[in-house]
Amino acid sequence: MGDMLSQSFVINALIVSAILGLLLSYLGVHVVGRGIVFVDLALGQISMLGVAFAGFVGWDETVISILFTMIGAFLLSFIKVKDKRLKHEAIIGIVYAVASAGTVLLISKTPHGESDISEVLFGSLFTVTTSQIVSLAVVFGIIGAVQIIFRKKFFELTEQFENRQVEHMRVFDLWNFLFYLSIGLSIVFAVRLAGVIPVFSYLIVPPVAAVLLSQSKHVVVWISIIFSVIAGFVGIYSSVQFDFPAGSSVVAALGALFLLVALVKFTRFINVHITKNGKTLEVPNDAD
Repeated sequence: MGDMLSQSFVINALIVSAILGLLLSYLGVHVVGRGIVFVDLALGQISMLGVAFAGFVGWDETVISILFTMIGAFLLSFIKVKDKRLKHEAIIGIVYAVASAGTVLLISKTPHGESDISEVLFGSLFTVTTSQIVSLAVVFGIIGAVQIIFRKKFFELTEQFENRQVEHMRVFDLWNFLFYLSIGLSIVFAVRLAGVIPVFSYLIVPPVAAVLLSQSKHVVVWISIIFSVIAGFVGIYSSVQFDFPAGSSVVAALGALFLLVALVKFTRFINVHITKNGKTLEVPNDAD
């Protein structure tokens, strides 16, 4: 452990994973609550499409990726599916598929296409620089502050989507746009460092695990944050100890902890059927 922490690239990777986990797992609570788990994949892929396009035409990658993501967030904020036969996921999934195809097509025309695609998917946590960490911390700090200050507005909006009460929502809703913009900007900087798949995992896995453990909104938020930070540390540690790719190790750690939570949930489900005097007690569905 001491040897691992003496390496600057490991420290940087741990710091980045902690910063990513803190904000993305929090935003993920809204994403899971709204039932739009593909939105981060879609915005992440739109961001990388911007990077691929910038590389293809020789423009600034950061500026173009932010521009692409802001446009994507603006357009996605208009999606309010009222037809009960359709879900948000269907439309967002189409956006993701098209953006993915466009990214692959553009990257295939670059000299190092195969390695570029791998970095797009899983990032490169061990090559993160101090300046990148500072930029990430500043951007995530601002986004986090906005989310905390206006948390009541954002949670009220999420509850409307949870209850399918969007028919009276205006065509353009400022708070809905700010929500998508928060996710979009966080994904722009996160994907460049960690890759699309780890970012998706940070957004989705901790909140889902937290929902399995608690019905309290506040408890879900805290469990999600703690879960993501622990999984990030375990993933980086495993990567160093066993010479695994960092991004894949973090995703695997998130998956392993989620499996542990699922087993706990299953055990609790079994325990509600308590056998007493040879009879199984009936427990209400909401008892757990």
